[in-house]
Amino acid sequence: MNTTAHSDARQRILDTAQLIIGKKGFSAVGLNEVLQAVKIPKGSFYHYFSSKDAFGEALLESYFASYLAWMEQIFQAPNHSAKDQLMSYWQRWHTSQSSEDVFGKCLAVKLGAEVADLSEAMRLALDRGTAAIIERLATALSEGIHDGSLNVSEPPGHIALQLYQMWLGASVMAKITRTAQPFDEAMAATRRILNDVKPDQLEVTQ
Repeated sequence: MNTTAHSDARQRILDTAQLIIGKKGFSAVGLNEVLQAVKIPKGSFYHYFSSKDAFGEALLESYFASYLAWMEQIFQAPNHSAKDQLMSYWQRWHTSQSSEDVFGKCLAVKLGAEVADLSEAMRLALDRGTAAIIERLATALSEGIHDGSLNVSEPPGHIALQLYQMWLGASVMAKITRTAQPFDEAMAATRRILNDVKPDQLEVTQ
């Protein structure tokens, strides 16, 4: 098998696995189910991955690479302030995670709690991937301060971490409650943090 064909087959396995595992979870999916879906013989698995742990690590690395590329598209949108780009990012998170389409779900949310105690390699891949997302958010926040669209008092890195953790928590709560309310509340809090809504403009609820 030439290098290009090997790379293409490997990526097809990862892409297909992301869809299946995004629905069922990592532990519930056998390698044979993924390989049958891509029509690759089971015995060929170890031509592409040295172990199931290595497969899981590669799966997460592929997911985060695609996710970061998606973020770049949002944060490079022309004729939009950094604040508008950030709010677009959170709105898209809200929309994708609220939909019934399992393929739009966040793999970090789906696998974070499940695999962190099962595989150190996968835990580290999750740690690297989420750190890269937070770093990109911090960069966007810094750009917002620079272009004048944001006026925040805390360091961008701290705000990025705070927001990302809040939205991860909202994603988990949305799965538990099966409602979009956690995302609505996360969006309202995000607007407050980014000074998109002033305290005296907030609706007071009893």
